[in-house]
Amino acid sequence: MDLRIFTEPQQGATYDTLLTVAKATEDLGFDAFFRSDHYLKMGSVDGLPGPTDAWITLAGLARETKRIRLGTLMTAGTFRLPGVLAIQVAQVDQMSGGRVELGLGAGWFEEEHKAYGIPFPKEKFARLEEQLEIVTGLWATEVGKTYDFHGTYYDLTNSPALPKPAQKKVPVLIGGHGATRTPRLAAKYADEFNIPFASIEDTERQFGRVRAAAEQAGRKAGDLTYSNALIVCVGRDDAEVARRAAAIGREVDELKLNGLAGSPAEVVDKIGRYAEAGSQRIYLQILDLDDLDHLELISSQVQAQLA
Repeated sequence: MDLRIFTEPQQGATYDTLLTVAKATEDLGFDAFFRSDHYLKMGSVDGLPGPTDAWITLAGLARETKRIRLGTLMTAGTFRLPGVLAIQVAQVDQMSGGRVELGLGAGWFEEEHKAYGIPFPKEKFARLEEQLEIVTGLWATEVGKTYDFHGTYYDLTNSPALPKPAQKKVPVLIGGHGATRTPRLAAKYADEFNIPFASIEDTERQFGRVRAAAEQAGRKAGDLTYSNALIVCVGRDDAEVARRAAAIGREVDELKLNGLAGSPAEVVDKIGRYAEAGSQRIYLQILDLDDLDHLELISSQVQAQLA
């Protein structure tokens, strides 16, 4: 079971804070550092000092880390034109020496679009499908050849399809709870399917849909990696769990029901149940980015047992 660290910087984090967490992620032996792609806070937090851009952040981290994978859960398709996104991700992949992964979703948070003047189209899912075709098509085009795409929403003519990523194939992540269109899209484009904040039962059900869709598309179901994103709150004793839950404005019982919370043994046991449902990788949502002791505890008492 791979464990990756997943952050939500729109809730309030500077680049320096993210760098500190990313370096701790690397030093403590986690597999990857991922971040959300949002420009507006959610809930009652103040969000200060304000948002950071996902791909600018990852470009910086690409130069200041050496081993960990870097990526997004999920880049909003509404934020960037697909040709521009292909260039950005390829460049960050070069800057990292080939450690980047692209999670790409349709975009959903209308308020942040209004707040920063970003168009919020109705037909987001159809646009996402064209974006995936374009981004992967640009990267796959041989050097010296050109790429053309003429769709409903995007039109590319005689593109040199440059630059290329350092990796031969940048892993593409697609995720969600949709029963039909999402599995179909994952079967066509994804290297990894991620289901965020889902129960064990819903996880098993959705993984089954994606596996079936992959086989219908002529792929082996095992060609994809299957993963979860879950909030994590671990403590050495009940008091420490309660303190960490309070620090992020959550209740312990709710966290145990909907995420990975409790003692290291409790969390290891629940991760094992997700593994039985087909999960191969878990993105641990860390909301208190100043609590580096939390990461150390997860590394030494949870990750070590899973290894």
